Formats: sequence, C-alpha cells, structure tokens
Amino acid sequence: MRRDETRAFIALEIAILTVSDTRTPETDKSGRLLVERLQTAGHRLHAKRIVPDDIYKIRALIAGWCADEGVPVVITTGGTGITGRDGTPEAIKPLLDRELDGFGELFRLISYEEIGSSTIQSRALAGVSNRTLIFCLPGSPGACATAWDTIIQHQLDYRTRPCNLAELIPRLAEK
Repeated sequence: MRRDETRAFIALEIAILTVSDTRTPETDKSGRLLVERLQTAGHRLHAKRIVPDDIYKIRALIAGWCADEGVPVVITTGGTGITGRDGTPEAIKPLLDRELDGFGELFRLISYEEIGSSTIQSRALAGVSNRTLIFCLPGSPGACATAWDTIIQHQLDYRTRPCNLAELIPRLAEK
C-alpha cells in the first residue's frame, strides 16, 4: 500500500453512530475519537448520534443515512460483542447489499497483535448498503483507533494505491 501524491484528496461526508445504553456525549470517547480522526484526515462529519443497544433503533437510523445520497460512509462503534444487548451486526446485516468479509478478518488479525485471543469476541464487520459504506467497530477507543489507523483511513483515502474504497463510491450504485 502506498499513497499516490499525484491524485487529489477527496473529502467524504461521514456519519458516526455510537451504540450504547450508557454513553452520553460527554462520555463517548470512541465516538469522539472517530470524529477527531476523520476530521484530521480531511473528511467532514455529516452527523454524530448515540442510540441505545436496540436493533430496530440502530437499523432505522442507519437505513435513513443510507437513503441519504449525501452520506457515502457510516461508522458505528459499540454493540459488536457477544453479551447482553450487543446487536449491531444483527441490526446492520439485513441492510447490506454486499458484505466486506475481509474487513472483519483483517481487523481481528491486527487486533490479535494487540489483545491476543480476546479478539475472537469481536464481531466487527463492514459492507455496502444502497451505495453507502458501513463499518461496524467495537466500542472501545483502542479498537476504534486500531480500525481507523490501520484500515479505514487508508481505504477512505482516494490516494491509496493499488486500490481503495473511496474510488469505488461512485460505482457502488451500479448493479
């Protein structure tokens, strides 16, 4: 992977969703980290919301963003574990036209180097829904930093070669 400086950077609108029954705007470290990272990279924050661990509330909000042609990327944090009300994957998977299996696989590989076998508890996933790229991350700031710094920021940078997801956004609507 390399950056092609002959290509111009293309800023994307990105929506951030924190899934949690307990976090507030003041305590949402993961959501705040993602906003800071995307803005530092040159992208624009479309919206940031916090919703409880409720499959239908998550799905409704994400479906709305996917219906908005101005939102090419959504990143969620939280609800990807295996306990209690963790239901982000169940909320998102029915919306996906295509799943990006490699994202979850790569995230867990990289995460394994940081947290060892505990990474098997993550159900991080990504896919495409109605032309919108969706990334579902665990709720910890460390996991969000790992996902953004090692995978997402490069895939949302049009200059990343040999290929990136940003350059595919205009073609995601093609059937």
